[in-house]
Amino acid sequence: MLTIQLINQETAFVKERLAVKNFKNIELVDEIIALDADRRKFQMERDELQSEMNNISKQIGNVMKNKDFAAAELLKKQTTDLKEKIKEISTMHDNALEQLNAKLVLLPNLPHASVKKGFSAEDNEIIHSEGSIPENSSLLPHWDLTTKYNLIDFELGVKITGAGFPLYIGAGARLQRALINFFLTEATKAGYIEVMPPLMVNESSGYGTGQLPDKDGQMYFVTEDNLYLIPTAEVPITNIYRDVVLKESDLPIKNVAYSACFRREAGSYGKDVRGLNRLHQFDKVEIVQVVNPEKSYEVLEEMREYVAGLIRSLNLPFRVLRLCGGDISFTAALTYDFEVYSAGQKRWLEVSSVSNFESFQANRMKLRIKDTDGKMTLAHTLNGSALALPRIVAALLENNQTEEGIVVPDVLVPFMGTSIIK
Repeated sequence: MLTIQLINQETAFVKERLAVKNFKNIELVDEIIALDADRRKFQMERDELQSEMNNISKQIGNVMKNKDFAAAELLKKQTTDLKEKIKEISTMHDNALEQLNAKLVLLPNLPHASVKKGFSAEDNEIIHSEGSIPENSSLLPHWDLTTKYNLIDFELGVKITGAGFPLYIGAGARLQRALINFFLTEATKAGYIEVMPPLMVNESSGYGTGQLPDKDGQMYFVTEDNLYLIPTAEVPITNIYRDVVLKESDLPIKNVAYSACFRREAGSYGKDVRGLNRLHQFDKVEIVQVVNPEKSYEVLEEMREYVAGLIRSLNLPFRVLRLCGGDISFTAALTYDFEVYSAGQKRWLEVSSVSNFESFQANRMKLRIKDTDGKMTLAHTLNGSALALPRIVAALLENNQTEEGIVVPDVLVPFMGTSIIK
């Protein structure tokens, strides 16, 4: 959430950066400023009335000492009237504050200065490309390979649950487990502390990281318990630090978690959803950092290189994109997407996003840092997929297919227990 101080003091800048994100409701900024002015006016009026009532209360004590009961009664009548006025003003203040907060959560984060205006994925900037793209035109797509080697049963998943909930079998299940173990092991080596979070979160957690209200329709909701199935482990991990004051010596905080992820993906259709390309339930290893604001962009570049190293170790051709304003998420200030090449589908598949949210999530969560002088500042939060499994699996199967079977990357062999899937 943007701070009200920034909106009031840098109004033109806020509007200009929101336009880069193609935010349509720019007038919301002026509505927020007006509501904050009302809130501050009511706060001032309430404080003045409270001060007046305090002074009268002191006078009552003095006149009671002099046994001037008539004067005391008049003063008591004034305090009664003041209490009613304070109650009325307090109601007006609370209403303005409620409306203000309801509108503040509708404003997206401001994009970083390096984020260019654009409208869709076609406007994203490729900043790095690495690896050789297979040229064999006869390579099979992963949905044919999973059938050939009995790795995933999509139809049984439909029978048990519905479309987008695949059933992994035998070597397919072991490949999932091998990737999860490899990613967690590498993250631990890099200094991330592993956590195993809940797979459901409450409404406060959804608001804390910005999924609510922005992505309300994309999240699975358990109505009777008012809980949401997590779309990513980012939500429960980051909310560990909601309403927390950290010391500078606590930073950086580095967490990693494996979890299942659940996304409704409403409106998705066509070739992009076939096989593992887009699922309602999938596995992912997530990394999250909480850092000092002065270091967050340095940390973002470190996280970017870390994810690149994971993909590099799997011998997959990949590229890194800096997202344009129209493709960046509601909460992010700057995002790098990673795509691997799918040899069977002959297209690029997104497998990770690494983002800096600056203080946007921290402001929503009241996540602050106290320095040695006692000064408070909002922390910066970052996260990244390291990695999401479905499209990694798709690319591994397609790019490593041979006449003898699917070759397992060397780094996965210790976890997989075999060097080839037959």
